[in-house]
Amino acid sequence: MERFHRLISTCLGIGYTPKGGGTVAAIACCIAWYIAGMGGNESLFIEVIATMGILILGTWSAGKVESEWGKDSSKVVIDEVAGMCITLLAVPVRWQYVLIGLALFRAFDIIKPLYIRRLEKLNGGWGVMLDDVLAGIYSNLVLQLIVLMKIWQA
Repeated sequence: MERFHRLISTCLGIGYTPKGGGTVAAIACCIAWYIAGMGGNESLFIEVIATMGILILGTWSAGKVESEWGKDSSKVVIDEVAGMCITLLAVPVRWQYVLIGLALFRAFDIIKPLYIRRLEKLNGGWGVMLDDVLAGIYSNLVLQLIVLMKIWQA
C-alpha cells in the first residue's frame, strides 16, 4: 500500500524530478487536459468527477507519505495536479486558455496570497492539498473573467 501512495502522491513519479517537480506536474496535467478536450470532447461532468477523484486520492496519499517524507514534501506533486484541474474546470479547452491557466495557477501557488499560505498549516493531506485547491479556485475565477472578456478567443 505504501507503494500505491508514493505513486499517487508523486503523480506516477513526476515528484522525483530533481527541480521544479510541481511545475512539471502542472504542465503534464495541462497536456493531458488539452488532449482529453481536443476535438470538442469537453464534458464538465467528466472534468468534475476526475478532479474530485484526484482530490480524494491526493489528500489520502499525501497524508500517508507525510510520516516518511515530512510535511508537504517536494516529492508530493498531486496537489499541483489537483489545483491545475480546478484552474481549468469549465474553461473552453484552447491552448491559449490552458497556457494562461498554467501561468495563473503557478503564480498563485508560488506567491500564496489571499489566505492560501494559511491553508498549508493544516495537518496531514489537507494542508498539502487545500492551499493548491484555493490557488486553483482563484486562478479559475481570473481565467473565467478572461474567457468572458473573449481575450485570446480562437
